[in-house]
Amino acid sequence: MDNSTKIHHELPDLLVPYKRYSSECIELVLSNPSTHDIPADESTLYRWFDWFNSLINYWIGCLISIMLRTNQENTPLNWTSANSETALHKIGRFVGDAPRWLERFVRPIVNLNLWIHTRSAFLSS
Repeated sequence: MDNSTKIHHELPDLLVPYKRYSSECIELVLSNPSTHDIPADESTLYRWFDWFNSLINYWIGCLISIMLRTNQENTPLNWTSANSETALHKIGRFVGDAPRWLERFVRPIVNLNLWIHTRSAFLSS
């Protein structure tokens, strides 16, 4: 392999790294906790909420970094003033709440190699 050859990987929109369900399924559950019809057991749903809530501040930091690195206007640097908001509202300030909001923040974070591998469900904390 010569030095001019490079491998480039990008995440397709329908995937969330290390998850067995599509981004659409996960988004539906996170957006509508009591009114979804996703065939997943309660422990899976609990882990999705725990995963989302525990990493929201990291993801927002990544999005701010991406916005600053790409010189995007309207970077909401005061997002910490809204600490009482739910995780869903916090991320919504960056990517909106229209369908496919999960894809809109997962893809750039993954494609810039900022995604954190989360532990398997079978490992203790």
